Amino acid sequence: MEFPTTGRRVLISGASRGLGRAVARVFAANGDRVAVHYASREAQALRTLESLSGSGHVLVGGDLSDPAGAADVAGRTAAELGGIDVLVNNAAVNVRHPLPETPYEEWVAAWQQHVAVNLLATAHLSHLAGRRMIDGGTGGRIVNIGSRGAFRGEPDHPAYGATKAAVHALGQSLAVSLAPYGIGVASVAPGFFETERVAHRLSGAEGEAIRAQSPFGRVASADEIAAAVLWLASPAAEWSSGTVLDLNGASHLRT
Repeated sequence: MEFPTTGRRVLISGASRGLGRAVARVFAANGDRVAVHYASREAQALRTLESLSGSGHVLVGGDLSDPAGAADVAGRTAAELGGIDVLVNNAAVNVRHPLPETPYEEWVAAWQQHVAVNLLATAHLSHLAGRRMIDGGTGGRIVNIGSRGAFRGEPDHPAYGATKAAVHALGQSLAVSLAPYGIGVASVAPGFFETERVAHRLSGAEGEAIRAQSPFGRVASADEIAAAVLWLASPAAEWSSGTVLDLNGASHLRT
């Protein structure tokens, strides 16, 4: 069983912008063929697709919060690319809902949304891609995008922190069960990194406080996180299966 270094079939969920776009670009630059998934931002996803080097990339829309939608996304990706060798579970929601300020109905809705997208969609896509990797017989890689917030807490976004902790645990369980098939599973736990969605927070006093969280005095770029994802999906990273890789510039140290 030999896992390829390039020319792989890669599905990246939530790749219309931000980290997903950066991950798509780094895999394309590696010579892989990428399925750019989006939920509702088709125009932005198309810009991601158009920015990729190489050829053979595809655009795949679908609602991952619906199990049938996840199955459709995985099925169309496999049909377009001829299979799935790498899955990057990046799609996520992060809606503010601090308990002291959030009415119960909004609290319930926030939790349901976070669980459906952040956790269940990750689990469902992992099953759908993992089964195809097993049937293909050449191994594979699943890389989950977790969060530093799973370890240090997210007081304004508790469902986000909780579901990302669950994603880390899911990845470790799958790492054990899928290893006999040559499938490595790992997660990254980024701290704050700059994307267009959060760029406004990096100005003024709030920006200074965010940068001060790290002794490097800065935040990460999406490209730095993407580079780690690419490595975890490589043949060289097989022995890192089961890991949760901290990418937070020493802003939070686990014991």
